[in-house]
Amino acid sequence: MKRTFLVLVAILAGVSLMIFAAKKIKPSEANNSIGALRGAPAPDFALKTLDGKTLKLSDLRGKAVLVNFWATWCAPCKIETPWIVDLQNQYGGQGLQVVGVSMDDESDTEDVKKFATEMHMNYPVLRGTEDVGNSYGGLEFLPTTYFVGRDGNVTGRVLGLKGRGDMEDNVKKALATKDSTTQTAQK
Repeated sequence: MKRTFLVLVAILAGVSLMIFAAKKIKPSEANNSIGALRGAPAPDFALKTLDGKTLKLSDLRGKAVLVNFWATWCAPCKIETPWIVDLQNQYGGQGLQVVGVSMDDESDTEDVKKFATEMHMNYPVLRGTEDVGNSYGGLEFLPTTYFVGRDGNVTGRVLGLKGRGDMEDNVKKALATKDSTTQTAQK
């Protein structure tokens, strides 16, 4: 009887934790967000870096951009961060720019800085906001990664933890796009 009670308490605690950690978003909105964004301009944002500077997504036009929404408490984020560091190393010279958007609470700045240092993040780390997450269709899961082509349009998304190969395939698609402003200027 006591063991059954403990198992029930553990199950309820686990379910409560999952509900607490999940963002409140309608599943249909999350599933359709990539359909609405694919091929469309990536929602622009202006967010603060860990050293207090402002970075705008639109300032990266002409580069392929991997926008990774993550948090220090997210176990899958800890698994994929080394892959993202490697992708920046491997494809940075070809025009890839990774941008990490921390969705940790504002009060956790020191934890975010420590995480970024320990994980050897070789790309800008920004302090995310709920508004920015919502502009990307809401963040039902972390990590969530969007891929933006050189033309500023969304080319793909990886929801949750997938394989490194999935991320690399999306990076290659984003790098293969052409910057329409450069093409127009050359004509």
